[in-house]
Amino acid sequence: MAANRRSQLITQGVARSPNRAMLRAVGFRDGDFDKPIVGVANGHSTMNPCNAGIQPLVERAVQALEQAGAKPQTFGIPTVTDGIGMGTEAMKYSLVSREVIADAVETSVNGQAMDGVLVVGGCDKNMPGGVMAMARMNVPGIFVYGGTIKPGKWKGQDLTIVSAFEAVGSYAAGKLSEEDFIGIEKNACPTVGACGGMYTANTMSSSFEALGMSLLGSSQMAAPDPEKADSAGESARVLVEAIKNNLKPRDIITRKSIENAIALVMATGGSTNAVLHYLAIARAAGVKWTIDDFERVRRRVPVLCELKPSGRFVAVDFHRAGGVPQVLKILLNHGVLHGECMTIHGKTMAEMLKDVPDEPRADQEVIRPWANPMYREGHLAILKGNLATEGCVAKISGLKKTSITGPARVFDSENACMKAIMAKRIKPGDVIVIRYEGPKGGPGMQEMLAPTSALIGQGLGESVGLLTDGRFSGGTWGMVVGHVAPEAYVGGTIALVKESDSITIDAKKRLIQLNVSAKELAARRKKWKPPKPRYTAGLLAKYMKLVSTASQGAVTDAS
Repeated sequence: MAANRRSQLITQGVARSPNRAMLRAVGFRDGDFDKPIVGVANGHSTMNPCNAGIQPLVERAVQALEQAGAKPQTFGIPTVTDGIGMGTEAMKYSLVSREVIADAVETSVNGQAMDGVLVVGGCDKNMPGGVMAMARMNVPGIFVYGGTIKPGKWKGQDLTIVSAFEAVGSYAAGKLSEEDFIGIEKNACPTVGACGGMYTANTMSSSFEALGMSLLGSSQMAAPDPEKADSAGESARVLVEAIKNNLKPRDIITRKSIENAIALVMATGGSTNAVLHYLAIARAAGVKWTIDDFERVRRRVPVLCELKPSGRFVAVDFHRAGGVPQVLKILLNHGVLHGECMTIHGKTMAEMLKDVPDEPRADQEVIRPWANPMYREGHLAILKGNLATEGCVAKISGLKKTSITGPARVFDSENACMKAIMAKRIKPGDVIVIRYEGPKGGPGMQEMLAPTSALIGQGLGESVGLLTDGRFSGGTWGMVVGHVAPEAYVGGTIALVKESDSITIDAKKRLIQLNVSAKELAARRKKWKPPKPRYTAGLLAKYMKLVSTASQGAVTDAS
């Protein structure tokens, strides 16, 4: 098998002897120098359930790569876990870690001139970080998801990590007994694997099937199940074939394949974070894609799946019901999926879906037919108005009411807002504003799962609006709007909101409006002063200086 990068380097001129000598020290033998060197980016970590089951998948992939005639070389990539850091200073590192992961994969693969890369990751930022790196380098690559967690059980109810967050609000409101509060906490996460609803990890992993960068049918397997390890081995074999055929990420990641990925996100009720991450992936791949493109796809694609956080079912239910391939086949049959897009399998999407049934099975309720969707249009709406001239993202699934006008309750941090919610100072009809939590202002654009879950737990999810220049967890639902841009830290209108100002959020009109005159806003702007940076040294300070606006994906390599 002809390799195209490292094998050339180690057999050319003066480089040959020292390169061979060093590689012999890590197990290379005479016959190995002509094999393609494949990096295996290992996201294993014992700190979180999302990544704690990854090591066996890496070992299976390494074995399969060797059997397929490649020379695998493993290196580590960092991970942080949103569910553990949520609501603390540690959460500021979550989105930052996406950039660090992308940089780490790029550094390792390009720094050692590897011929391909297989990235194994579990928590939310592993997925976009890995694919951003592949798209930047344009070296043959595949993403292997660590798998989803199995649902917990308490008194006959399925649990996810969001159950624990919502229990905090219910317990504070006196709606949950201490026995149930403790029972939920102890039983919410029974196995290894990433959060079990259609939250960010499962959103991104499933969308990578639609994008063509992961093995079709692999994304919703449970982490502990044998089929997950089997899929890691098969992914390795598929990658070696891609290296043989010089099939590269930019042959796969195109404007049309990104449309396919976003169509899948809409059809499955996926996370708002997909907007941020696909803006970044498109940029890395050199694909023209803007925030307005999400709205264009949304209007064409219905929500077909009833998945948590706003539905009844979890990822393992989705997998048993036919999973991503079944949804993609429905989308293909109704003209909203580009079947001609190439996949990492070396076949087009239409070819891969040829044997998938046209309609979902009648013995399940997770995936609905096209004629009977959950919602006629997608659930991630792009809103604009004087509060977000660059746009923002609203998640409108599960809501009976899609608009609210009410008095602003203004907080300059997530923690300040959380204190007010727990003290029961938020009332129906209020519109919460959490600002200075954007990419630069946070820094790091924290997720607001704790406040939104507490509101749900107190029964305020339908009656209180919340907008922020930060982000939301994939587990969030309710009248929530995130990614408000420009952010407060750079003088966006959100910085000018005062307590009790009237704010309108209207998802149907795609409007987010501060109901204050332009003259008054101009006067406020003259008085506004940028706050001092929260960090002046280290990674977060560097991130503040480099990061772009959320409407461009909050990337750190923007020109």
